Amino acid sequence: MRVLRLVHGDPRAAAELVARLTGRQAAGLDPLPAEPADLAPETLRAHRGEVRALPDGTRLVLLLAAADQYPVATHAFLRAVAAVRLDTRPLEVAEAAGIAYATAGGVGFRDAWTRIAAYETAAPADRREAHRLLARVLHGPAEAPRRAWHRGAGALGPSARLAAELTAAAARARAAGDPALSGALAERAAALCADSRERARLLAHAAADAWHSGDGDRARALAARTAADALSGVLALRTGHAGEAFDALLAAAVRAARPHPARGGPQRPAPPAPGAVRAPSPTAHLLARAAEAAVYTGDLRRSPEALLAAQQLGMEAPGVLGGLAAAVDGRYEDARDLLEATAGRCGPGGDPTLLLHAGIAALMLGDHPRAVTATVRAAAAARARGVTAAVSQAMEFRVYAEFWTGRPRAAEAAALDALRQAYATGQDNGACHLQAALAMFAALTGDDDLCRERAAAARSHALAHDLGLPAALAQWALAFLDLASGRFDAAAAGLRALAASGPGHGHRAIRHLATPHYVEAAVRTGEIRVARVAHAGYDRWARAVGGADDLALSARCRALLTPGADALEHYREALALHADGTRAVERARTEMLFGSALRRLRRRTEARDRLHSALAAFESFDAPHCAEAARAELRALGAPASPVRDHRSPTAQLTAQQLLVARMAADGATNREIATRLALSPRTIDHHLRGVFTRLGIRSRIELVRLLADPAD
Repeated sequence: MRVLRLVHGDPRAAAELVARLTGRQAAGLDPLPAEPADLAPETLRAHRGEVRALPDGTRLVLLLAAADQYPVATHAFLRAVAAVRLDTRPLEVAEAAGIAYATAGGVGFRDAWTRIAAYETAAPADRREAHRLLARVLHGPAEAPRRAWHRGAGALGPSARLAAELTAAAARARAAGDPALSGALAERAAALCADSRERARLLAHAAADAWHSGDGDRARALAARTAADALSGVLALRTGHAGEAFDALLAAAVRAARPHPARGGPQRPAPPAPGAVRAPSPTAHLLARAAEAAVYTGDLRRSPEALLAAQQLGMEAPGVLGGLAAAVDGRYEDARDLLEATAGRCGPGGDPTLLLHAGIAALMLGDHPRAVTATVRAAAAARARGVTAAVSQAMEFRVYAEFWTGRPRAAEAAALDALRQAYATGQDNGACHLQAALAMFAALTGDDDLCRERAAAARSHALAHDLGLPAALAQWALAFLDLASGRFDAAAAGLRALAASGPGHGHRAIRHLATPHYVEAAVRTGEIRVARVAHAGYDRWARAVGGADDLALSARCRALLTPGADALEHYREALALHADGTRAVERARTEMLFGSALRRLRRRTEARDRLHSALAAFESFDAPHCAEAARAELRALGAPASPVRDHRSPTAQLTAQQLLVARMAADGATNREIATRLALSPRTIDHHLRGVFTRLGIRSRIELVRLLADPAD
């Protein structure tokens, strides 16, 4: 995806670039090439030859149009033509050659490579003159940033005056939520700056802007030319070795809090206007990012270090930092209060990073509705500010809540969309997290092969990049698949391994979330003692937090650990608590386990009612393995497990993944093309299509096209 994006969607140029990548670039360890000449030299060479064959007058018109469009679109071509009375009739030659064409706004190029060739084949003096002409026709405050861009591009060499103008313009564009423009301006300012320290600072700004605009590879290439702990930490967290992120971010936070020599001392921000929300300081942002590094790596023990730094700097711990530190120390009541305060900061229009932390805090408290609200608002705030990179990160945490609340289809669709965006923006670590989440969805929906493929991909990347969170989530997905399929020994072994895995390989929070499943698997395999120990820690947290679902699951664990009829009251308590919660998937599992216990005690009527209720829920979640377990209990009871009639449209029977594959296949994409787009293997796509054909009762792609073209679907 990133390669296609870099080469403007050109498949031939993509193949050319892939063949030239180093091993580290292909593995995602080094940034991909960023300059046109480095991306697809053969493609560009051919286009340059076509442009050079055109008459001089035609090339001059194309140069002016190209300079007006890339990398900063200024829409000043027609004004520039009018200002110098440029003859545009030579453009007809380019139209006849199929290279460019006239449009209502100026000139359109056949493709991006032609536009680049039209610019790069011109003499440097002609390019500077084109930029100066475009700068002269741009007027007014709204066009000042683009005027500054062209003035800088038309400069002969370093210029402190132009660098300052570009720097100011970049700051205005950044404040207006246009990081792509501010990054281009800052990079141009750096090129005109003679002072090495100021040039490094401007390059760091340009790299950060590139990251925020979603161009991860450009950000990494620019960051390699400067030394900035803050940017290095963010890039390590999202696209590199996450274990290196915490130290870099903590060092950057401490450095950001130091008084600047020119200011003579620390500056306190002015109080916000009445009703306004104070924008977090750069130091607070960096400490919040350090907390994220602890979350992703699973090294939560380091959160007290960041908390201590915040205290030494005389500031309140931002985001989930305080709650994490308290939880690590075993101060669960304090952790609850701190996380509750963070989760409460999920109002609309807030800062994307702090809204994300509100969502993470809500998830830790088991408050899934508030987690969805916070993460959706984090994504919206990121879009509004042009911070593209933060959108998919917000979705990484939203899918947890969507999954447990019984909406796996919606969660899977959202995760697939976020996965594509993460890969496209170079956030490979975020993509790894989403792959692990998708493995969990596949486990619930009974797609064994897909679950294993997603989990293997997630764990391979996670273990190489010190990402304990996705590594643990993928391990849990595999164990849940075993549990739902009745492979209790394998489930217990997988969950036991999860409990024993340290930072970078496991995660304390995922281990905690998986405890009810571990207790179930351990009881089924006779490991009662370890099940009791695991439940004791879970129960302490559940009682401290007081969340309905956590208390319900603790009661379910207690029921599993209680022999005979005494367990029934614990099951009833669990279901009563589930009624006030949101984890619909776990409520259905509690009902199934309750029904099984009632069956063994020969309470047939109540057992049948509970098992039918669980079966209906599992079928509505499209969870076939869990549904089959409920049917098996009903068969053991001697009660018929009547199939639920499905009155939905045929395509509603498909999972989100299957529907996506089906639509791509109906549009004519080959299995290999679909696999590339979805970051899966062709074998898995073939498996999906066979599943689609089976569920829809069809035999060919032609029938699939007809079915998807039906307006009723």
